[in-house]
Formats: sequence, C-alpha cells, structure tokens
Amino acid sequence: MTKPGDPRIAGVETRVIAKPQMALEAAAKVARAVGLPAHILSDSIEGEARDVGKAMAGIVRQIAVRDQPFAAPCALLSGGETTVTVRGRGRGGRNVEFLLSLGVALDGLKNVWAFAGDTDGVDGIEEIAGAILTPTTLEWAWAKGVRPKAALADNDGHSFFGALGDQVVTGPTLTNVNDFRAVIIGAPGVE
Repeated sequence: MTKPGDPRIAGVETRVIAKPQMALEAAAKVARAVGLPAHILSDSIEGEARDVGKAMAGIVRQIAVRDQPFAAPCALLSGGETTVTVRGRGRGGRNVEFLLSLGVALDGLKNVWAFAGDTDGVDGIEEIAGAILTPTTLEWAWAKGVRPKAALADNDGHSFFGALGDQVVTGPTLTNVNDFRAVIIGAPGVE
C-alpha cells in the first residue's frame, strides 16, 4: 500500500477526464436532439443486477401506463455498477443480467426498448459490452426455444442474448466510466 510521499509515486499525476455523470449528460443531449425527453435517474445505482432490473421495470410500467413520474415518450438513463450473485452455471455479466431481469418483469410490454453495457466494452469476463432488449425479445426467445426465466435463474444472460443476436460487441474502449443503461419508453413513430 502506498502512502503520500512514497518515492514509487513521485511525479505521478492523475487526471480524471471523464465521469459517469458526463456520459449520462452526453446521452441525454443526444436523446433530446432527436426530440426524446431524457431523464437521468442516477450515476451511481448499485445492488443486485436482477433486483435493479425488476425495480426499473416498475418505474417503466408506471410511465407507460400512467405517465408518472414522467410522460412517455421518454428515455431513462442511469449508471453505476450493479453486482451478480452467481447461483447458476451460465455465462453472463451484470448488464445482461439487468436486461434479462427487466425483460422478464416487463413481460413483452409494448413500446419499451433498453440497452445496458459496460463502458469499457467488457460485461463480466467476456468481450461483450452488453445487449439490447426490445418489446419482442421474449416472444422471439420463446419462438427459438430459449427460456428467459431459466436463463435468468442460471445467470446465463450472454447465451440468452447471443441466441437472439442481440449482444452488443464494441471491443475494448480503453476507458471506463461505469455501466450505462438506457430505457426508452414509447419512442415517437415506433411501435
């Protein structure tokens, strides 16, 4: 452990060039530029990925059904790093676990799309940044014989989204400002 004054760190200068909040603000700016109201929920959401996904689904339903606390269409943006308590033997990371939990909880709710990914390009131990979720993800999975609840129970988000072709692979980004999540509810002109 180094301490101030340690000769091993003499002359070392550290500069923060990007923060999680900056990434969320940039995403909000892009959404607003195309006419989609964007709401930053937090840049430091933590907890079990599957629990965060389930909680996010509750917020999404409230917006989709009641226009509360925001009116649809809108984008919900968040960051932070969730965790996964591994119970199964599947392949996954915290972002695909979040998305799979969100998808199971939404159960095909129309007009909801989501993306979750790690800004360094690696979710878990595989070079898959994350994945996308669409209103037809569960329907498509069932048609292909892929069982969403079983995949979630086995911590197998990478295999789930891989079977659907919905993984996001960026390669290493050489930066890391936490995980990034975007949920779009009721995009104008899209069904």
